[in-house]
Amino acid sequence: MIKYILKCNKNHEFESWFSNSNEFEKLQQKKLIECIFCHSQKISKSIMSPKILNRNIEKNKINEQNLIQVKKNLLNIKKFVKKNFDYVGDGFTQEVRKIYYNRSKDRNIYGSVTDKDSQELIEEGIELTSIPWVKDDN
Repeated sequence: MIKYILKCNKNHEFESWFSNSNEFEKLQQKKLIECIFCHSQKISKSIMSPKILNRNIEKNKINEQNLIQVKKNLLNIKKFVKKNFDYVGDGFTQEVRKIYYNRSKDRNIYGSVTDKDSQELIEEGIELTSIPWVKDDN
């Protein structure tokens, strides 16, 4: 497989994979390649730098393993939160204020909050924690 950066006559750039270097020409002659943005069939290959392997391969593997472990940890946190906290969705800001100001029973909640609302809650003295919500299937 080979990856090319393609460019249409309107200067849109996009990537595409081909089984070999001749495949691009074959598909282009059959007018089977078109710009993903404007559907132009006037496409050319752009210069592209190859991926060069170096001595840091082991280092990259270690970094990848670290990322995998971080994701596992985040998924465990997500599972714990879903099991032990009440989901309040976009109503998080209102619910956390009710709890903080003793207008609602004390309980663990999670949901969505905007950056602006988050800053206002912090200024009121309400402590918040953000957790990256990792997708389960990646």
